[in-house]
Amino acid sequence: YLLYPILFRRGECFGLSDISLNRRDTMNLYDQDFYQWTQEQASLLKIGALSQLDVGNLIEEVESMGKSQKKELISRLTVLLMHLLKWNYQTERRSRSWELTIKAQRIQIRRHISENPSLKAMLLNAVDQAYEVATISAAAETGLPESAFPDACPYTIQQIMGE
Repeated sequence: YLLYPILFRRGECFGLSDISLNRRDTMNLYDQDFYQWTQEQASLLKIGALSQLDVGNLIEEVESMGKSQKKELISRLTVLLMHLLKWNYQTERRSRSWELTIKAQRIQIRRHISENPSLKAMLLNAVDQAYEVATISAAAETGLPESAFPDACPYTIQQIMGE
């Protein structure tokens, strides 16, 4: 039986008892080999070696993970809203591609919210952020002036999600 978890570092195996991680080593590793840093932090967490954790960078990464989930929601909403605008403002150019993009984005947004339910509370704000960029993108793709689109999102959440 192994008494200590094994860490892999630069092609070698170490038990945690065989290496000493000081804060400077951990912070350097964060900057030099992010993947290895994540593996070492996970190992330290698993054995409860909390005093050896790179707490500052861990906090930054956890916060960043949350932000990336919100950014993904906004990004998907931007694509969806742009295609809804094109669908409604260039009816003569509607295509199967636009239709399938709308359908795919709706599915992906539903899944993303299902996996991150707290994002549902941010949906209205995310739509506002996404709509601002969606109008610029729709104008670029349609050749219509930005002023052709409403200043505020004309769709309800239900319309956006096709419900």
